[in-house]
Amino acid sequence: MDGWQFGPAQELRQAFILDDNRLGPIHWYCPGKSAVVVMSIDDIFPGTSKSAYEAGGDLEKGALRHVLWLLDRHPQLQLTFFVTPDWRRIAPIADRLGRHVPWLRDRVYLTKILPKGTMDLRNHPEFVAFLNALPRTEIALHGLHHVNPGPSVSVEFEHQDRAGCAAMLAEALQIFDEAGLRYVRGLQPPGWTCTAALQQACRDIGIEWVTSARDVVSLVSKDARTAMSGLTGVSMLFPERIAAGLLHISSNFQATSVPERAFDILDAGGVLSIKAHITKNVPGHTHLDGVDDLYMNYLDRLFCDIEERYGDTVEWTTLGQLASSLSVSSAPSLVENAAPEAIAAYRAA
Repeated sequence: MDGWQFGPAQELRQAFILDDNRLGPIHWYCPGKSAVVVMSIDDIFPGTSKSAYEAGGDLEKGALRHVLWLLDRHPQLQLTFFVTPDWRRIAPIADRLGRHVPWLRDRVYLTKILPKGTMDLRNHPEFVAFLNALPRTEIALHGLHHVNPGPSVSVEFEHQDRAGCAAMLAEALQIFDEAGLRYVRGLQPPGWTCTAALQQACRDIGIEWVTSARDVVSLVSKDARTAMSGLTGVSMLFPERIAAGLLHISSNFQATSVPERAFDILDAGGVLSIKAHITKNVPGHTHLDGVDDLYMNYLDRLFCDIEERYGDTVEWTTLGQLASSLSVSSAPSLVENAAPEAIAAYRAA
């Protein structure tokens, strides 16, 4: 393929991207590429083996050693780490008696939490420096504290209004900035939920993309819509603009998925979006997609199969790079070759 493509017509894709108010899926292709592979890892913070659980704080001696091994095995692989600026949640399950009291249960933390600042990235410079030095890895936002009062322990933004969400996002980005952590302006909401208020706040704060929906069970097709965790009814295979200036990319593959699902997504020209969590076991819960030897070995074999089947026709990139290529901020490079109607749409925006 020569140039950028949107379905059969380059002009349609360009016009769509240049008109930031147009909503819907974007069937994305890079020159010479037919599909995309991205991978993201959640719940990264400075917790060490001396904490309730290790979540990256042991650096190359902890769970991240598995990730480094996979990166070394596959030079084309690129990663997105979702990092929480000041992690406070100890267990993801409500375990206090208050959960049985109707009025109280919505107003107090129903799980044990860390004191504010314990895992604040500004207090962990070695961890920040390690993340900044990782090869082919970008950092994006994963909430502020990753804990919420009430039964939905991890769904941090669930009951916040637009102003509350914006204040939390601003504080989170301030911690990133003051800690010196390099990052892209993307968000994985804790607990997957991305309310309308959070979407509005993302636009207020300058978050450019989110990944909320996870669907690893629905049948693969170009028209498939998410029906599992987080946002429902958005494209399962393709990036989708869900609001002006805000792109969404679904997660559609994890450790429990069979290899054929990955091949079906790539054959459909979609984005194979692989999800993992940095911890396998936390108090009261086991992540099915937790990083360990077994999951990384499975992905190693899967990536070898993808390389053999598809060769250079698949684009390996990050969520942030993919989103950036589909945003109006990339418009100047598109305008040079755009059709007149696409240019008109861009100038009218």
